[in-house]
Amino acid sequence: MTNIYVGNLSWSSTDDDLRSAFEAFGEVTSAKVIMDRETGRSRGFGFVEMPNDNEAREAIDGMNQKDLQGRSLRVNEAREREERPRGPRRF
Repeated sequence: MTNIYVGNLSWSSTDDDLRSAFEAFGEVTSAKVIMDRETGRSRGFGFVEMPNDNEAREAIDGMNQKDLQGRSLRVNEAREREERPRGPRRF
């Protein structure tokens, strides 16, 4: 299973848009545009999971710098999320 980071998404891109673009390269397990909790708007990036590593590599190479909805995508293999120190909570 390969987790792919997709950056520089259009604000109007949806999970379905992301899935459709990557399905051209093979099976997509999940596609998720990350949304801002407070505004409900896209944060301009998302993640795609593909079960086949070879198809995922082809998707990364094929989609990086490709135009999607007027934006040139930045696509690479996602890194593990780093633990961020938890500071004082703001309410």
